Amino acid sequence: MTGKLSGKVAFVTGAARGQGRAHAVKMAGEGADIIAVDIAGKLPDCVPYNPATPEDLAETVRLVEATGQRIVSAAVDTRDLDGLKDTVRDGVATLGRLDIIVANAGITSPAAWDQITPEAFRDVMDVNVTGTWNTVMAGAPSIVEGGAGGSIILISSAAGIKLQPFMVHYTASKHAVTGMARAFAAELGKHNIRVNSVHPGPVNTDMGTGDMVAELGKAMETNPALQTMMLPFLPIYIAEPEDIADTVCFLASDDAKLITAEAISVDQGSTKY
Repeated sequence: MTGKLSGKVAFVTGAARGQGRAHAVKMAGEGADIIAVDIAGKLPDCVPYNPATPEDLAETVRLVEATGQRIVSAAVDTRDLDGLKDTVRDGVATLGRLDIIVANAGITSPAAWDQITPEAFRDVMDVNVTGTWNTVMAGAPSIVEGGAGGSIILISSAAGIKLQPFMVHYTASKHAVTGMARAFAAELGKHNIRVNSVHPGPVNTDMGTGDMVAELGKAMETNPALQTMMLPFLPIYIAEPEDIADTVCFLASDDAKLITAEAISVDQGSTKY
């Protein structure tokens, strides 16, 4: 590790496992202290995979502390703006500042277009769009007040550039996140705050647990011609969370000091297929 984030503090949502944990641990390894939140409990009924647990969040805390960095953690739903604000306030009081936001928390729910319920559409949009907006609104004022600039990274998806078949609601939500990053970048630029979106393709996380594979397979049977839309150019079809964290850490660092309002794909070329 090079210590490229030494002295910085990063606020990461969805940090209990998967990509969120990888972002937190990677940035801690580069010298950042961490404010970590996760719902660490029940997800909306439309979600077919297993939720993160308090034990998962505790493991993230352990892994960050093992790097020698400090961490403030809390079980918070990103749909709860007041809860996020309270956590950021406590984190800044303990750690002294805020420089980086990684809005990572999100959900998905595969279904054919005519099988998506109003409740499922609302839940996906609330978590992925409103939750992302809440995260920025909870943290950005502290970065502005710090006066040293910073970096905000919104985790979108390959679906936010192209589309994800059998996930109309998820695709809509991730396109919204892509636009949100550009709009925030325009207004926060005067504070030397950069805002970018990151767009992973398939990633090896717990989103593949529970009934997720079965539900996706059922949806794919309704239109088999769409099954190859997200094939990658590279032989590595599924990324590891740490692969995405490498890009996030780069964007958080001064190595990316002139990069803002960009949509960065980490998808093995799948959005160009």
